Formats: sequence, structure tokens, C-alpha cells
Amino acid sequence: MDTGTHVVMGLGLAGLATLDPVVTQNPATTHAILFGTMAGSLIPDIDTVLKLKNNAIYIRHHRGVTHSIPATFLWPILIIALIMPFNHEANVVHVGLWTFIGVFLHVFVDIFNAYGTQAVRPISYRWVALGIINIFDPFIFVIHIIGFAVWFLFGHPGFTFTVIYIVLFIYYLWRIYHHHKVVKRVKAILPDTLDVFLSPTMHWSKYHLAVKAIDFYYVGEVLGGAISIIDTFERIPVPDTDVINLAKKDKNLKAFLSFSPIYRWQINPFEGGYEVRFTDLRYLSKSHYPFVAAVWLDEDNKEIISSFTGWVYSEEKLRKKLFPSKGRA
Repeated sequence: MDTGTHVVMGLGLAGLATLDPVVTQNPATTHAILFGTMAGSLIPDIDTVLKLKNNAIYIRHHRGVTHSIPATFLWPILIIALIMPFNHEANVVHVGLWTFIGVFLHVFVDIFNAYGTQAVRPISYRWVALGIINIFDPFIFVIHIIGFAVWFLFGHPGFTFTVIYIVLFIYYLWRIYHHHKVVKRVKAILPDTLDVFLSPTMHWSKYHLAVKAIDFYYVGEVLGGAISIIDTFERIPVPDTDVINLAKKDKNLKAFLSFSPIYRWQINPFEGGYEVRFTDLRYLSKSHYPFVAAVWLDEDNKEIISSFTGWVYSEEKLRKKLFPSKGRA
């Protein structure tokens, strides 16, 4: 989820924690849990700082080890170690429990969007991305804001957020059911389907669609009960050639391939070399596929000239990313 949603969920958990009698009877524990649930709801995304290094490292590691099974247990210990020296009277067991719930909830809700996490690492390094809830879901955010308003006006945060989380539980079940129906309908329309990748939007009945079939990739859109196929690409295996093998050694392409489950590849010759481009098919936007990896190779020396992976929304911007000083085309 987005940072704003994680913040309101952390605060909502603090309200829910008032159902715990140890919390209500000990102001020091109340204050510590407020900090713990907020910190726990945010700290798995500390790896966002990797973007300051470069896109390859960020794409390869964001929502990786910080969202793993060991990290889910280690983050609460670290947060408690920071809290307790300044709040000796707080109940460490209850603070730790609610902080753990904050961390776990962060990782759990992240698996429902299309980006996903490596939540079962180190058991498996595959990305768990269910494609059921958009990264920012207005309903989830707004219902928390309503809860805070009720809390402020009438009190009873524990009861208020019990009701809210029951509603959210039902909401998630409904979205899971709707997702299942869409996948079933896609497979009925395209019987040779092997995998269906749905990327939800802020509109409940609208999804971006990418399908891996036996011989083709299909890209389209789901709106209500209607499924529209916009692009069709022949599914051609990535060849074992010198150009491709050299490109695969590049850190940006490695990062892309570690993350993207459905893509097409191209080799585009230019004067003096080749461009090897891999394009993720899940994020079609206004006739453009914005998530790519591009590697430029020198034809004579078989060396990598430049490379990039990330989100770009025009060819011009991609060229500037590849050659920021020259803007080479």
C-alpha cells in the first residue's frame, strides 16, 4: 500500500489496542503502543531509501528482505529496543505484541496489490502479488478517516475500529471474489491462457490485464463485465545469442528480470550497436508501456554502452535516462 494508508492503519491499530485492558490501565503502555504501531506500520518500507542509490537496486530489493518472514519478527524487537529506554513503565510484552501486529499488517496488505512483496522469503524468493487491491485504495483510506472522526467526536476507539476492521475484512473478501470472477471470465474468453495478471485501479470494477497464453501475450482492460484486448504479441522465447547474453549481465536488466513476471523482448539495431529492450506488459497506460529495461550495446566491442530500468512515459525521456549528457537517439 501507499505510505498514507500505512500511516492511517498504524493509527487505527492504536485505537483497536485500547480494547486491551493492559493498555487502558497503563498510560505509559498506551503511549508506547501508539509509537509502536505507527513505527511498525511504516518500517518495512525503510528500503525505499535504496532509490537514492539507483533504480536497479531499488527494484531488486524494495519489498524484499524488509518484508520477509525474519524481518517481520525482527522489526518489533528493534522498535521495542528504541522505545523502552525512554518509557520504562510500559508493558514490554503488550507493546511488542501490538508492534508485531503493525508490522505483520503492513506486509500482509502489501501482498494484495500488483507490485507485491517477497513475503515468504527465505522459504521462497518469488514475488507474492495477488493483484486484488490497488496500491492506494480510496475506500480503505476514507473508512479510516471516518473512524478517526468518530474517535475524536465520541471516543470509544476500540469499538469503532473493531467495526471498521470487520467491514474491511468483508471488503477484502468481496474484492477477492470479484478478482476470482474476472480471472475465470478471462480464461473462458481465452481458453489457451496459462497465467492472468490483473493490476487493480482506484475504480473497483476496472483492471489492467496481461495474459500469458500458449502462443501469445494479450494485453487489455477489464471494465465491469467487459474485457477488451488492446494488444496481442506473439510469445517468442528469449534467444540464446551473444547480444542477449551480454545484455543479461547488466545490473538493470537483471533487476527487471528478477521482478517482472510477464514481458516481451526486442532487439533494435542502431548505427554502431544494438538496443536490447524488455517491456513489462502489466502497466499499459495511454498506449504506452512505462516499465522497461533497456540496454545499449556497442556493435564492435560487444560492450555495454548504457542501460536503464524503471518507469518512463516517452521515448524521449528514455533516451535522456540512457544518455543524460548527450540525449543520444
